[in-house]
Amino acid sequence: MKPTVSVVIPAHDEAGVIAANLDTLLAGTGPGEFDVIVVANACTDGTARAAARPGVRVLETSRPGKVEALRLGDDACRAFPRVYLDADVRLDAKSVRALAGAASRPGVLACAPVPEWDLAGTGRVVRRVHRVHDRLIAPSRALAGVGVYVLTEEGHRRVFPLPDVISDDGYVDGSFTGDERVVVTEARSVVRPARTVRAHLARRVRVRQGNRQLARLGLQARSLRAGALRDLLAAREVSALDAACYLAVLAADRALTLLRGGKTTWGTDTGTRSGQPA
Repeated sequence: MKPTVSVVIPAHDEAGVIAANLDTLLAGTGPGEFDVIVVANACTDGTARAAARPGVRVLETSRPGKVEALRLGDDACRAFPRVYLDADVRLDAKSVRALAGAASRPGVLACAPVPEWDLAGTGRVVRRVHRVHDRLIAPSRALAGVGVYVLTEEGHRRVFPLPDVISDDGYVDGSFTGDERVVVTEARSVVRPARTVRAHLARRVRVRQGNRQLARLGLQARSLRAGALRDLLAAREVSALDAACYLAVLAADRALTLLRGGKTTWGTDTGTRSGQPA
């Protein structure tokens, strides 16, 4: 059977989640329906062993970096459209088929699902921060921040080979405009955000550094509308305590970004799966 899509999954030390997420992805698929490539990237755990199963090709490399893993997996793909999926994000076959269907529409070059947030085990403070952050960015969300994006063959030519950037999804999102990129409401990705304030701050510092890097490449990150938080408070979509927690953590992440400057690495965000909630 000729595959209908290729799925590239970069995985750095993801032994704890990769097996279950592959089970979700492949459940109900026909033999060879999806061309799935897992790239075990500079792993020190059993990611490659956990990913091994019929219907999945596992590539291993000692070279670190998410973009390096994406390029390696992309070179091995056999089909279009191509799905680029974070290893710690759950995506089922129904959603993959919906994304592939959207990618076949005239004029569409890239698409992404609607994210659902798995907040199980998340601390009270960071849960409030997530609540505000999600409502602030939801109106402008497209390809970035949902753990998966899809490229058609034409869209692929525009962005690959990916440059060495911190934010691959931000780079992809900024490479398309208007109706070239769509959010597919029939598709859902299940994203596990940071469980602790510390993990959230580490992630936000990477996001800020990534956005600055994209700006140097001429790609502007999406900005929040002035007064958006005030409007959420007025509509009672978030509470005053939610907003206070969000603003306090926002100030901390800006300060940490300045302190760390350009120093960042790509690795597993273990704060989504371990540590004590705060």
